[in-house]
Amino acid sequence: MIDSSEKRKEVKKKLRKLEGLPTLPPIVQKLNLLIEDERVSLHQIADLIEKDQVITTKVLRLANSAFYGFPRKVSTVSQAMMLLGMNVLKILIMTSSIFDIIHKEDVGLWEHSIGVAACAKIIAEKTEIKDPQEIATAGLLHDLGRVIEMVSFREESKEIIALISQGEEPLQAERKILGLDHAEIGAFLMRQWNLPERLIEAVSAHHQLDLSKKFKKESACLHLSDVLVHARGYGRTLYDKVPPLDPSVFKILGLSLPEIKEIIFSLEPKLYELKFFTEELKKELS
Repeated sequence: MIDSSEKRKEVKKKLRKLEGLPTLPPIVQKLNLLIEDERVSLHQIADLIEKDQVITTKVLRLANSAFYGFPRKVSTVSQAMMLLGMNVLKILIMTSSIFDIIHKEDVGLWEHSIGVAACAKIIAEKTEIKDPQEIATAGLLHDLGRVIEMVSFREESKEIIALISQGEEPLQAERKILGLDHAEIGAFLMRQWNLPERLIEAVSAHHQLDLSKKFKKESACLHLSDVLVHARGYGRTLYDKVPPLDPSVFKILGLSLPEIKEIIFSLEPKLYELKFFTEELKKELS
């Protein structure tokens, strides 16, 4: 077996070159230029996005899904831009190819990811974290590193699963085989894509809150969402059991046990709606 530090370098080198990984749609580069130009109106940005029918369809489908929970149907890119904000919209476009891979490669992981997104938005609203839609999007991306493992490190991914089946803890299994775990891989790729730092830190620390330095509430929100959705048994990840809960989340988020119960009650109907959303995607792929 290759030394873990050497393997870590090798994995990061591959991630930097994006070898075998989904590439960003060309529209993203144009979109970035338009967003930075103060003379460009929101209408012109929406026009550019709507010229790409595939991306428009994906963005509207996600905007209408239960993890954002808007009471009215979002039928145009302009509406999505107003409701979600430019940052979230840009992230949805940038990651649309990732979402395709998630539900084609591993429906269980897709279900888990959208469940965490829904839960993260509920917690963000309750604890008054800024821009709950962005936090929901971080929830959607929190296991991005696991997708990358499945797509670009297929043999290593099989070795990781084999180690876990022998009783190894999932994060340790990833570090033994790849030299780093899925949270670090996801955060590394998000940084390559210049996504907002608070989302990157939340994804990086969603299993280890002590890694969070500047955005502790966002990280605690994702950590608690991940644990609650695992406990609910919604979707599937590397964890057969519920991952350990860091008790500091209660203090960081200022939540009591009765308030956690309220969050669970609010989450249940969202998960029920999301099940329909996932079933529709499965039919399209079958």
